[in-house]
Amino acid sequence: MVLWVFGYGSLVWKAGFDYDERVVGFIKGYRRVFHQASTDHRGTRENPGRTVTLERQEGEVTWGAAYCVSGKDEEQLVLSYLEMREFEYDERAFIDFYTEDSPCTRAISVLVYIGSPNRSKNQYYLGPAPLEDIASQIAKAAGPAGPNYEYLFRLEEALYEIGCVDEYIIKLAKEVRKHLGHDGLLNGLLL
Repeated sequence: MVLWVFGYGSLVWKAGFDYDERVVGFIKGYRRVFHQASTDHRGTRENPGRTVTLERQEGEVTWGAAYCVSGKDEEQLVLSYLEMREFEYDERAFIDFYTEDSPCTRAISVLVYIGSPNRSKNQYYLGPAPLEDIASQIAKAAGPAGPNYEYLFRLEEALYEIGCVDEYIIKLAKEVRKHLGHDGLLNGLLL
């Protein structure tokens, strides 16, 4: 058995599980948005952070990394881990994954965790807000895994490393930097 898992948020830079192969590529028809609450990693129940989820959008592509896990026992171990890590995401879907070498030919089907906008199913969905409001929330929130802005900046850096220019992430990171009043590096992270 072989399982492929697609990471478009923190999984891009920190899988957190053993895998056989990592492939950079994208999925079609979705865009990355900071509409999902984090109350256990990058925020608290009283002051939730924001993390990315996917929103259907015709014509869009979302770049990230796909991880191959082979073997029934290994697959079950990874699924158990991801169910705990991604518990705030209410949908699991298998979506076609493409690479730069095969942008029109489906390469593999990947498992993707999505926080849907259905508030009756997804209590962690925060929804859209003005960019400045999202930036302010990210600049202020922190949780057991660290400050929320660190999540954003690590995502920005990881996307840069795989050759992805995500204008939404770049604009949001720039706005968060303004809220923090910092330029350059902070704790070794590119701000």
